[in-house]
Amino acid sequence: MLAPKLGLVSCNKEPKRASVNLGRPLSRKARAQMIDIHCHPLPQTDDGPKTFEEAVEMLKMAAADGTTHLVATPHCNYKYAFKPAENRTKLEALQEAVGEKPKLLLGCDFHLYYENIRQLVEDRGSFTINQSDYVLVEFGDQFVPEQMDRVFYEIECAGLIPILTHPERNPVFSRKPELLHRWVTRGCLCQITAKSLTGGFSREAQHLAEGWLGQNLVHFFASDAHDLKHRPPILSECYRKIAETKGEDTAKRLLETNPECVINNRRLPPGPEPLELAPRKPKRKWFALFRS
Repeated sequence: MLAPKLGLVSCNKEPKRASVNLGRPLSRKARAQMIDIHCHPLPQTDDGPKTFEEAVEMLKMAAADGTTHLVATPHCNYKYAFKPAENRTKLEALQEAVGEKPKLLLGCDFHLYYENIRQLVEDRGSFTINQSDYVLVEFGDQFVPEQMDRVFYEIECAGLIPILTHPERNPVFSRKPELLHRWVTRGCLCQITAKSLTGGFSREAQHLAEGWLGQNLVHFFASDAHDLKHRPPILSECYRKIAETKGEDTAKRLLETNPECVINNRRLPPGPEPLELAPRKPKRKWFALFRS
């Protein structure tokens, strides 16, 4: 039995604001200034950079690409211990090293499963983006627990807003892409990796990213950067592709406006309604070719 429908958008509670000053509105000439809500720049913390120097270079690369604000989101899972105080110290050291840009904020890439929901609810400030109501959540690669409907309901009851991270790269969503439509229409938000849209991962990841973007199921694109070469903090290529295929307003909404709301703990502005899923065509079996 499914949990009740999430009511994240219609909630009467206005979230407390964790204000981040972005300055004056961007002009059309400066439109490719972006906010990255998912990145792994903290050195010697997870599978991100191994040295402080590499971390600094990653942040300089992001700033040169047009990223004005960047959220450091170290993993919290079975493999990597999550240490909020240590993460804060590293973030402050990086900010001092890179200067004013990009402005660094703290969050978490929270590996979600039913057993750790209490940890998230009871210590929310350690895991949410900039101590807001928004939290990045990821699933394991092998399966999505059946209790996830209930988990999302409990998260919403606690006043948290889950953002599903990189579902296009998850084998479970590849097998069952309808899962994303199901949870987004119940109030969850979705973040796609920028490099997936531009073809930097698999063809399947790109296909899913393009399809979900066309169905209005995507709320953010982020770098999920881990290094300088293979997974760099580059967003401008994704911005450019969206602007060319879906229009500049859509690119701005997904890489600036919506992320700005997250880091300032505001509700997202109304966006296009999710489109109905097209029925999946069954694969034709090879022996059907010999039928008369």
